[in-house]
This record gives sequence, C-alpha cells and structure tokens, in this order.
Amino acid sequence: MKTSDLLVKALENEGVEYIFGIPGEENLDFLDSLQHSSIKLIITRHEQGAGFMAANYGRLTGKPGVCLSTLGPGATNLITPAAYAQLGGMPMLIITGQKPIKASKQALFQIVDIVNMMRPITKFTKQVVHGNTIGAVVREACRLAVQERPGAVHIELPEDIAAEEVQDRIYVVENIRRPDADNTAIKDALEMIRKANMPLLLIGAGANRKRASKALTRFVEKTGIPFFNTQLGKGVIDERHDSYLGTAALSESDYLHCAIERADLIINVGHDVVEKPPFFMKDGGAPVIHINFQPAEVDPVYFPQLDVIGDLATSINRLSDALSPQSNWDFSYFYRVKQEVQQRLGLYSDDDRFPILPQSAVTTIRAALGEKDILALDNGLYKIWFARNYQCYENNTLLLDNALATMGAGLPTAMLAKLINPERKVVAVCGDGGFMMNSQEMETAVRLKLDLVVIILNDNAYGMIKWKQQGMGFKDFGLSFDNPDFVKYADSYGAIGHRPSSYIEFDKMLRESLNTPGVHLIDVAIDYSLNHSILNEGLKQKICIL
Repeated sequence: MKTSDLLVKALENEGVEYIFGIPGEENLDFLDSLQHSSIKLIITRHEQGAGFMAANYGRLTGKPGVCLSTLGPGATNLITPAAYAQLGGMPMLIITGQKPIKASKQALFQIVDIVNMMRPITKFTKQVVHGNTIGAVVREACRLAVQERPGAVHIELPEDIAAEEVQDRIYVVENIRRPDADNTAIKDALEMIRKANMPLLLIGAGANRKRASKALTRFVEKTGIPFFNTQLGKGVIDERHDSYLGTAALSESDYLHCAIERADLIINVGHDVVEKPPFFMKDGGAPVIHINFQPAEVDPVYFPQLDVIGDLATSINRLSDALSPQSNWDFSYFYRVKQEVQQRLGLYSDDDRFPILPQSAVTTIRAALGEKDILALDNGLYKIWFARNYQCYENNTLLLDNALATMGAGLPTAMLAKLINPERKVVAVCGDGGFMMNSQEMETAVRLKLDLVVIILNDNAYGMIKWKQQGMGFKDFGLSFDNPDFVKYADSYGAIGHRPSSYIEFDKMLRESLNTPGVHLIDVAIDYSLNHSILNEGLKQKICIL
C-alpha cells in the first residue's frame, strides 16, 4: 500500500463523500488511488469554485468538505476559500500537492511555501514528510476542522511521499463531547434575565445548527422573549414567529435598532466578532450575555458582561427549564417597533417597475420558493435587501457570507446545496460583478446535471461600491463596466438563458425555470436608484417611535 492509498482510506474512514478540485501532476498518485474509492471526485473549472463548494459542504453537513489542488498557483487559488471557511466557521480540509522533498530535479520551479502561507488562515497546516504518519495527520486535521469553532485545515502531500510504501494504519473517529456551561454562569444568566425589564434575544451564526434551532425555538415559546438575528442567524427560528422582530442587516441606524437601543439586556446566542456587528456596544449601554461554544473576543464594539460557555443547545435548554415569564417584563415597545419595521420594509415590495427594484426581487423569489428550498447569495448590494426582507422558515435555507463577504461564492454555494439536497429547489442570486468571478462553474453545474436557477441582478457596475461611494459624498467614478450577453453565455455552456423585459415576465420565467430540468440563467436588470435615499438619507433622518 502506498501513501496515497492510505490517504484515501483515511478519508473514507472520516465519511468523506466528495472531493472538489483540480489535480496537477503532483497529485497523480492520489488520483490513481481515488479511482477505486467510493469518494466522488468532482472536477471544477477553478480552484476557488472547488474551495467554496467544499466549505459549504462543511456548513450544511457539519463534516469537513474536502478540496484538492496541485502546488503553486493551484494552492494560492485556494487562499480565498480557506479564509472564507475559517472566518465563516465552516469545516473544510484542503489537500495540496508539492514537488518531491527527498530529491529535486526542478530547483524552485512552482515552489511556494504553502504550509506557512496557510498558517494564518487555517486551524491546522502540515506537510506530510513520512507516509506512515498520514493516518494520524488526517484524523487530527478532521478533528480540528469540526471542533468548535469549526474552520479550515490543510495537508500538503509531496509527490515522492505519496508514492512510497507504508504500513496500513488508520484511527477511529470519535464523537466530540462538548462540555456544558458551569452552574455559576447559568445561575448568573438567569438572575440577569429575570431582573431585566426589556430583555431581547439575538441569534447569530453559531446557533445555525439543528439542535440549537430546536432549543432556541423552545426558549422563545417558553419565555415569550422577542428575538432578532444577524444575517448568518437567519432561519434558526422560523421568522413567521410572532416574537420575531427582524434581521440586523446593518450595524446601526436601521429601524430595528430602535428596539435594540431600548432593550436593557441583550441575550446574544451564537455570535462572534468575525461576523459584521448587528449592533455596537457602548459604555453605559445595555449589558450583554454572551452564550456560545467559546468565550467572547473582546472588541471595541463588543465587550459582554457575562460569558456562558459550553454546548449551545444544552445551555439554552437549561435556561428554558428554569425560566418562566416575569411580571416585570414589558415587550410592548418592541412590538410597536416590529410594526414600524414591517411597514418600512413593505415599501416597494410589490412595485412592478422595470428594471426591477431589489425589494420586489426579494418578494418574487420568496413567493416562488417553498419552506425548505434554498437561496444562495453572492456578495453585493442586494444582500442587504435579502437580509432585511427575505423571510426564512428553516435554518440554512438562506446561504450568505457575512464574515469574509467575498464575491464569487454564490454560484458554487448553490451548486453544492443542490448536489446534496437534490429534492429541494435551489436558486443562486448573484450580481453581474460577482457572477463573472466564477461564471466558468456553469460548465460544472451542467456537467453534473444539476437542476438549478441562477439569477443575475444586472446593473453593469460594482453596485455595492457605487452605493458606498455615493453615501460618502464622492463622485461616480471607476465602477461601471460592460457585460457579455449572459443569455448567449449560458447557452454556450449548455444551460438555458432568459432575459425578462418586465416585472411580470421575470416572475413567470422564474417559476417556469424552477419547474423545468436543467441549469437556467435569468439575466434581469436591477434598479438601485432608491438605495441612497432609503438606506443613507432616510435612515439618518429616522426618529424612533415613543
């Protein structure tokens, strides 16, 4: 048995189903070993696409998603996905090749210090220098990838080590038992919640797991405490719930922040400072209870007064067991704010102008998708509108990135979601800028015979940056461009391209595409002209209700 055979066996032992990537000559022994495995190799058209697919496999399953590249440029192309997984808390294993280390005939050709390059953006990175260690290296890497806080890990397998004969040894995969919070922390949290007059629950990315979702739903129903969420916490509790106030898509000054500012206690579950802040803590402001798997990282805008550290679902269930509604609690103001939020968010939601407004795009897409269907967002200006306006009914049905917030991840994310959830409808929403960063993966989607709808919200510009430019008082400069004919572009890959010319036609095309097999691309013109007046000027002038 050679090292590459043992590597495949170790990955099978970890339950790996897919490897996404682009092999090079330094991976050929591994490729040969993979032929006889149950693991499916999915070739992508760029390493970035492979990395985003692997990271989202980790996000949706809780198991490490695996991606593969050669050395040098292949490995450097995985830097962004590694950071994406690390900041987003997604378990991912990166395997890269390397030139022979015992003897070299190519000097420094293509050689980059990949291990040290990966060190700042992964939880673990290691070069395999002897084949007999590969089983232990894989076990340790996968253990660390899923251990809280989950993230990216990296193994470098040199070409000569991959080919050498080794002893057959792999290690038992043991379930991780997360410790429970200590009794004093639970007791202190209970005291703070009972004494508060207007406690408010915040749900973040770390709570976006099934066990935590059930525990938090029970907590809200048992106590009646209203809740809001971060962008990455959407769907943890069904957002049709009476106690749902809204999503903090912006860090401050939104209508929802009227409720946040009035609260005298924030119960913050599953959030960390990696995600864009849902609000800014201030000296003398409401105290915060931090409930998470790990202690809070103190930051100028986040310095909680109490840490409750342990298994998140267990901590919430213990609080639920001991809590009942208190006579001093008064949530009436929160629900007045909720009415205000709903009224404001409802503006333009059914506007039928064309090019379409982002608000009406959200309404149309939400109406076309079922409760369990999945929407994957790239990164752009539309993300704010989806975060604010798109109601999620289940966890991980809106997949967005609010940590690294990279462009180019939307299409690969949707592809992975469809690959492992073939029974659900899946839609990717991308800006024209973000779509073009990994548009070549349309070929991969067609080759995999995925039933997928890709919506391009097209403004012929980097719209998010243009909005920021306008908001900061700068002149419109340097952010507009031309696009290819996206319908012909889709057709060239064997996908089906559409271009609606009205709001009604967009709605019809979307519904027909969702119910017709194949990869569909809908190129729809978007109108961002109201964003400045609504999000910049309007929110600055808002006055919180009394």
